[in-house]
Order: sequence, then structure tokens, then C-alpha cells
Amino acid sequence: MRRPLVAGNWKMNGSIASVDSLLSGLSQLKMAKTVDLAVCPSFVFLQQATAALTGSGIKVGAQDCSPVSDGAYTGDISASMLVDQGCALVLIGHSERREYHQEGDALLAEKLATVVTLGLAPVLCVGETREQREAGDAEQVVGEQLRGALMNQSSLEGLVIAYEPVWAIGTGLTATPEQAQAMHAYIRNELASIEGVSANETRLLYGGSVKAANAVELFAQPDIDGALVGGAALDAVEFGKIIDAAAG
Repeated sequence: MRRPLVAGNWKMNGSIASVDSLLSGLSQLKMAKTVDLAVCPSFVFLQQATAALTGSGIKVGAQDCSPVSDGAYTGDISASMLVDQGCALVLIGHSERREYHQEGDALLAEKLATVVTLGLAPVLCVGETREQREAGDAEQVVGEQLRGALMNQSSLEGLVIAYEPVWAIGTGLTATPEQAQAMHAYIRNELASIEGVSANETRLLYGGSVKAANAVELFAQPDIDGALVGGAALDAVEFGKIIDAAAG
């Protein structure tokens, strides 16, 4: 039985004051013991988050990391730095990184390998644009993203896959439960062909305008094991309702 995971991606949002208020709200939530929880703040708020959430049952993750361990890479953050900050997981290949920073599969494979080596759980994000879906290429695109990042890895310990249709991120649009389930089933089938992955045990998350209003229907699908939540994760009450939906 795969244990649900609900992770909040705060993206480039927050101030010291607003993050403190959000963390306070999260700390007061009644946590479901059957659901794993995580939040991914901006790098500058990682220490604030780990300090506030210690003992709460909510893990802290990062939104990205460098593929190299150290050196003259101004502006980059290494996986070892994230471990030092108390992080447990890292988002790899979020669509916004792919689009705005031109991150390709080869680079993401390097990042993933680095993350796993240091004991962090990689959350690999995959998904197609609206144009790709309308052209009938959604599965081909997602399959290539999976194979590009996961093939020939020496270890895939702790791997989580987050399917986030690009056309549903921050747009208010959401894949129907049936659309989301169909892609999650495809992903699980593709994972079965990749060495080092246990397809039946790997958790698959849906990301793309997840809210309390649509969470119950999404989580009812057999291959959806939780959510990567964007804007709704900035509201502790709304995030709590999504957690409740995951707990059933």
C-alpha cells in the first residue's frame, strides 16, 4: 500500500513575516498520521521552516539543487547544503525550471543522481504543454522525460514522480480526474520498464491547480498517491483541507 504524500511548493513567494505566519498555521494543523507531508520554501526560508516545523511531522524540501557538489558556481545551491539545512526531499525538473531555465533531461539526470547519493528523496516533475496534449503527444512527451532522467541511474532510492500538466499550473485549469488517472497509469506502466524502479511502490503525485474542492476526486483515483500543491499551499487552512482529503 503506497502511503499518500502531500507536498507544498511555495515557489518564489513569501517574506520573513508571511512565512512565519504560514508556518505557525501549519504547525497548528491536526496532522493525519496516514499521510506524509512536506513543504518546499525558497532557499532563503529553509532554515526558518526547518526550525519551525521540527517535531511537527512536516518535512522540508527544496525547489531545486545544483548537479555539482561545490565550487565556483555563483548562485547555485548544492545538495549537501540542503542536507545541512535539514531538507528531506528536492524537486527536480519542475516545469518552470524547464521553461525559464531551459533545463533538459540530461541535466536533470545529473541532479537526480547527486540528490540520491546524499540521501535526499528526488521528486521528479514531468508534464506536457497544452499544445503537446492537443497534438496527441502528451504520453510521448512524458515518457521521454521519464526515460531521460531515470535511465541508467545507479540508484533511485526514494523516488517520487509528480505529474504536472503545464497547462494546469497556475491557470485555474485542472486535468479531470479521468485525465489525471490515465496519465498516472501510463507513468506507472512506463516505470515498470526502467531498471531500478519499483513501479508498484513508487508514489505518483498530481500537480496542477490542486485545491480542496477537487482533491477528493483526484485522490480517489487508483494511481494518484497525493499531490504537489502550488498556490493552495500558501494558505494553511486550504492546505489542511487537502491533507484531510488525502487521508480519506
